Amino acid sequence: MESIAEGLQLFQRGGIVMYALLACSLFVVYVGVERWLFYQRMDAGKAFAQQFYTYMKLKKYDEACEAARRGQGGLALILSDAFACDDERRGAFVEVQSGVLLAKLRSRLYYLSVIVTMAPLLGLLGTISGMITSFSIFNVESGQAIAITGGVGEALVATAFGLCVAILALAVHAYFTQRLDRIITDMELCFSALELMPRKERERVS
Repeated sequence: MESIAEGLQLFQRGGIVMYALLACSLFVVYVGVERWLFYQRMDAGKAFAQQFYTYMKLKKYDEACEAARRGQGGLALILSDAFACDDERRGAFVEVQSGVLLAKLRSRLYYLSVIVTMAPLLGLLGTISGMITSFSIFNVESGQAIAITGGVGEALVATAFGLCVAILALAVHAYFTQRLDRIITDMELCFSALELMPRKERERVS
């Protein structure tokens, strides 16, 4: 309890900027959890993409179509619906639906990149504000070097907290960016295999 009380006291000494940084950290956690749940639901998985591509490469079109219909996630749904489209509409359908899916997957990731840049700046702002307050003691009384250095030390809490928030946001952003890149690769792999499917086989499977 004593350590918690000291932590809260130190947090308050960081200034009003600390509350903005706390809000940023909570937002990062919210985005991380929300995106993770969304990706779990919409990501078909690398195993599905490899299985679909293997079926298509081996010209096992019925198995590929069945795998798409049984698969989970956005990619499986697009492939399943693409089999039912005619040749004239299939390319446009795949392009539009993949664009919509990628837009949903990228949603809120931009905010994380903003926080990566903004959090250290907010911390620096809090530190500068605290240092100005500490050095203004010269205008009141002299010979208070210990008070000044102590004030500067407390002011640096804002910078440290800002850097921690930025590191957290960067880690979350990097994780989902890497996962998004992998999903894009899976989509390109499956769509390229779908385009090479003979027309008569498309009509038969659909």
